[in-house]
Amino acid sequence: MHAVLLDKAHHAIKEKLPERGNDHRLGFHLSPPVGWMNDPNGLVYFRGEYHVFYQHHPYSPQWGPMHWGHAKSHDLVHWEHLPIALAPSDPYDRDGCFSGSAVVVDDTLYLIYTGHVWLGSPRDDNHIQQVQCLASSTDGITFTKHGVIIDAPPEPEIMHFRDPKVWKRGEQWWMALGARKGDDPQLLIYRSVDLYHWEYLSCALQGVRESDGYMWECPDLFELDGSDVFLYSPQGLKPSGYANWNKFQNSYRLGKLDDSGHFNPSAALHELDHGHDFYAAQTLLAPDGRRLLWAWMDMWDCPMPSQAQHWCGALSLPRELSREGDRLRMRPARELTALRKSQHGLQIPVVESASRPLDVRGALLEIEIELDLAGSTAEHFGLALRCSEDQHERTLLYFDAMARRLVLDRQHSGAGVSGVRSVPISPEQTRIALRIFLDRSSIEVFVDDGAYTMTSRIYPRPDSLGISAFAVNGTGVFGDLEAWELTDLKI
Repeated sequence: MHAVLLDKAHHAIKEKLPERGNDHRLGFHLSPPVGWMNDPNGLVYFRGEYHVFYQHHPYSPQWGPMHWGHAKSHDLVHWEHLPIALAPSDPYDRDGCFSGSAVVVDDTLYLIYTGHVWLGSPRDDNHIQQVQCLASSTDGITFTKHGVIIDAPPEPEIMHFRDPKVWKRGEQWWMALGARKGDDPQLLIYRSVDLYHWEYLSCALQGVRESDGYMWECPDLFELDGSDVFLYSPQGLKPSGYANWNKFQNSYRLGKLDDSGHFNPSAALHELDHGHDFYAAQTLLAPDGRRLLWAWMDMWDCPMPSQAQHWCGALSLPRELSREGDRLRMRPARELTALRKSQHGLQIPVVESASRPLDVRGALLEIEIELDLAGSTAEHFGLALRCSEDQHERTLLYFDAMARRLVLDRQHSGAGVSGVRSVPISPEQTRIALRIFLDRSSIEVFVDDGAYTMTSRIYPRPDSLGISAFAVNGTGVFGDLEAWELTDLKI
């Protein structure tokens, strides 16, 4: 039955491909051929190549019974779509092969995922069954299901129980699971010697609804530069000040995971990315020791104009993680410089209470520039990106001198989207270094060598390609701008 359903899904993709629209189709980000994409799953390095799986509904650009889409790359830049790896086909996963992870044992690739079943009507989250399942492949393409490996949560009060992340710790396999007990979130830890038989070890961390949300999705636990990192996606956090304005967040805490399976936080909760569209981040350990991260570059219950073009969803660019004190830093994977084509260098004169078009245009660009705070007097100054000729469409990235914040404003970024996000700039800081990646329907901003990032979807018209430097009520001083046209890989 699994093979039959996979063939059916592949046929649906083949049928829809000629109808797919490409106005907003990303040039160098991984997105589904057609249909829906959300969480990255099963990030793994196998036989000399990076494999990325993802939550996928091949039959429509709306969320539906989850399959595992699959792509691979030898260099983190050029991606090849592979056949769908998993389809909901058995009594334990009939309504979805939900998120999970991948490991390699003796040249065999294993997928560990959540099997999801609606016990009531679809989308009724109060009547569900979730179990943890195992599948394997000897060629990295065709997967055999081995059934349920954890058939029930450790307590009957726990219903939501999903997104296993598995890693090797010493001589044993460990698993982190997100869970919800009543209205409170939990992080659960299991361990195994063979991936098939698991023992419950502990509730590693217990949250409370008011301060921690009601569910911790997509947990990841890993060691980074001498500290353990608990990376997760809390649902139900309330907005506070400038924080937590997305429907759901992507967050992390540093601490120590002890041998008994308890996580002891040593630092406060931090948002991982400060844009509009970043969720369900997961990591892998590269062969060279780097910790690489991808996230879903969208957000629940937000406008998704590409659905009208028979596809929806994308993953962020791969990022390298490092730790500085109690904060994580994210930089674009170094391999991404291979995307660069022609280079443009510009000197921007001082801009005084005006907008100055720049001699660089494009939908697929990388831009590096510094904003000189010490020499500027403007209330706001920065860049307007993906501008239409009449300036009605534009995405603004600027320093707000009164609030001391760097602002990403997509109030006029094109179809559907709106909203403003920002990150703090300290009073002592005199310059802001920006590295910006523009794709046809996305912007990723790396601030001060990755100390902060802002990731958002934008949907301008294909001919909205201009860039301007602007300043409001005063002078804006800019460093030299370097821009590269980027290769359209048509992934």
